[in-house]
Amino acid sequence: MQINPPYLMFLGDVPDKLAAKTAYGIVDWRREWCLGQLRLPGCQADLGLPDMTVAQAAGQGVKTLVLGIVNAGGVLNESWVPAILEALEAGMDVATGLHIRLGSDPRIAAAAAKHGRQLHDVRHSEQRFATGKGTKRSGMRLLTVGTDCSVGKKYTALALEKGMRERGFDADFRATGQTGVFISGRGVAIDAVVADFISGAVEWISPEAAPTHWDVVEGQGSLFHPSFAGVTMGLLHGAQPDAFVVCHEPTRTTMRGVKHPLPSIQEVIDLTIRCGQLTNPAIKPVGIAVNTQALGETEARAYLDKVAAEHGLPATDPIRFGVGSIVERLEAEFPKAGA
Repeated sequence: MQINPPYLMFLGDVPDKLAAKTAYGIVDWRREWCLGQLRLPGCQADLGLPDMTVAQAAGQGVKTLVLGIVNAGGVLNESWVPAILEALEAGMDVATGLHIRLGSDPRIAAAAAKHGRQLHDVRHSEQRFATGKGTKRSGMRLLTVGTDCSVGKKYTALALEKGMRERGFDADFRATGQTGVFISGRGVAIDAVVADFISGAVEWISPEAAPTHWDVVEGQGSLFHPSFAGVTMGLLHGAQPDAFVVCHEPTRTTMRGVKHPLPSIQEVIDLTIRCGQLTNPAIKPVGIAVNTQALGETEARAYLDKVAAEHGLPATDPIRFGVGSIVERLEAEFPKAGA
């Protein structure tokens, strides 16, 4: 799959920023590929990019309309179809991370065929996966896990890849979600893989490697989330992580989209170790990544200090304060596989 930049980011009529997290992720990590945004009436997200019509974007050389939207069930809203058809008619490809295939809409399939354009369904891989085997393989792996979905697992993994490389580690980000695939150009959207093959797909994403090579595997969902725990479990077993980082958003009381209470950081640590030991008995936590966006700087630093003291682990906001303390813990815990 080759998705050609530059992009026009389609936000549709999303109700909040989290519903456009794919778009925000692409802009945060590949801003140079994003020329503008297309928003429909009622849209409550703003990427800080110039607002453009399809015609304006085509005139500026945009190659792909990217639907940077997530929603429950990954469905294609009828209100988005006219813009997709207009983009295809203007000579653009269209890419999406939704669960539904773009070509399942006969109007979109016909327009793509008529104008010779590509439809990229990032969640849908043509790769066939084996079932997971749980056999120990060479190389080192770090997995980001969460107290909830949408708490920063992808951003933490990307920041760790960057920070580890800067310290001399041989490290690669491994994408397991649609946004990560857009950003890295490779990977598999694990939540679209048939359940029996999730752990096998993760083994495929992170194969055998040199003994000192680190794969930084993007986490998904939460072991405590009633909607997504199955995906999270398969990802944990397939990744066989030597180390994991817990990601957390401190202002939530319930998990996103459900009424279940947010688990504590310690509960996530304990359950991740208990379940992860099935495929790697030596699994251990190396840090806590907290999304402090809703806190002032003084409050954020105080909260991080408190969390670090409570759990005996470095705690940081990867975007606000960097990941140096977690990388230092990695170096201390895994001296033979460090920089």
